[in-house]
Amino acid sequence: MWKILLVLLFVKEPLATMSNWNICLPRCVSRALLTLLAVAMLFSPNVTVCAEKIQQSAQGASESVEGHLGRGYEAMRSERYQEAAAEFGAALALDPTLVMRARFPLAVAFFEQRKYPEARAEFEKVRQEAGDQPGIFYYLGRIDQEEQNYKGAIENLSKAAAKPPYPDNAFYLGMAYLKSGDESEAEKWLKEATRINASDSRAFYQLGVLYRKQGRSEEASQAFARTKEEKASSDKLAQLKVACDQELSRGLTEQARSTCEQLNDPDNADKLAALGILYGQHGFLQEALAPLQRAAEISPRSPQMQYNLAYTYFQLGRYADARAPLAQATQHWPDVFPLRSLYGNVLWKLGDTTAAYAELSYAHKLQPQEKSTQDLLYQATVILADQAEARSASIDAIRYWKEAAKLHPAQPEPHHRLSLLYAKSGRTQLAKQEQGEADRLTRSQTP
Repeated sequence: MWKILLVLLFVKEPLATMSNWNICLPRCVSRALLTLLAVAMLFSPNVTVCAEKIQQSAQGASESVEGHLGRGYEAMRSERYQEAAAEFGAALALDPTLVMRARFPLAVAFFEQRKYPEARAEFEKVRQEAGDQPGIFYYLGRIDQEEQNYKGAIENLSKAAAKPPYPDNAFYLGMAYLKSGDESEAEKWLKEATRINASDSRAFYQLGVLYRKQGRSEEASQAFARTKEEKASSDKLAQLKVACDQELSRGLTEQARSTCEQLNDPDNADKLAALGILYGQHGFLQEALAPLQRAAEISPRSPQMQYNLAYTYFQLGRYADARAPLAQATQHWPDVFPLRSLYGNVLWKLGDTTAAYAELSYAHKLQPQEKSTQDLLYQATVILADQAEARSASIDAIRYWKEAAKLHPAQPEPHHRLSLLYAKSGRTQLAKQEQGEADRLTRSQTP
């Protein structure tokens, strides 16, 4: 599961730079068309409706892309890989330039389904577009290993090892060497795996197997003993989380503190996050803050860690503190709905309506069915519509009121305000239609 959260992290800088033109290419084309139509409107009043339809069509396509991405990432998070692959494939059909945001996770989804030929083909396409990246080498190496091409696995995983994208890269490289018969390199990389992750019982076990094969009985016994220790430690950690949860349900007693603080390992982000989340779930937000701050510090490239910290700040009413981690996180992971939605809520609380509207709009496109985001976006849209009217920016006001009408189709107010705006500009027929819809909706709400 942790690997899904890291799907895009190995391309931190390429993602930051590529995301601009990935989004811009189709939208720039649409914007160019609309510019030409705007010029044409000076000479033909009949083009107005055409321009509006093209703008709506362009917006609809954009929403579809973002909707597919949002559903794809949500499916990945829930390990519904077949569904995720379908969503990312649909996004690519609409916009083939989404290399890192859609094609790479599509390849990962294929890999997780054990569809290795399809996964390899997609990873190779990503490599052609984005260049050599450690994460691509990692997955190509894993595919080679699954297909028993150990020479290819060693080659690809060795390239990834220069800047390992995932902590288990050393383990799989060690296993590739072990399968290929190079016991010296296998020992080297399996030891590296235990250095990177001292609780990796798999690596200790494989070292034990290797040592036993070589007749190194004492070292084999030590490795197998560590395997048992790490397994016992993992079981104890799971039990400790349950015990902490149970104790906190009785209140923040000394016993609860004593039990839960055993999770307070300043060098282990997962334990710290677990502790902070448990405190937060039981309403002890101040106690949750310190471990979550440390977890985010240890794992600055984890969207989950940044979200946990920002959400706790949000619950404490420390909106300015919540803003910083979310601003950075949404730049690197633009299509993760929880980050976008929370950022929009934070900006709203800070009174930055325009910025909140932008974040909430994007979040709504990612998950249109999420009602709380939709409701807050409606409020922000109405405020911006009012502000546009106040400064006599009728075109902006009309656009905002149209968006408001789509967000809450049962509300008569957007249609009434559109009617007034159309009447001011002499568009009598549109004014009549909008007022008729406002009246109809008003009557439907009357008991």
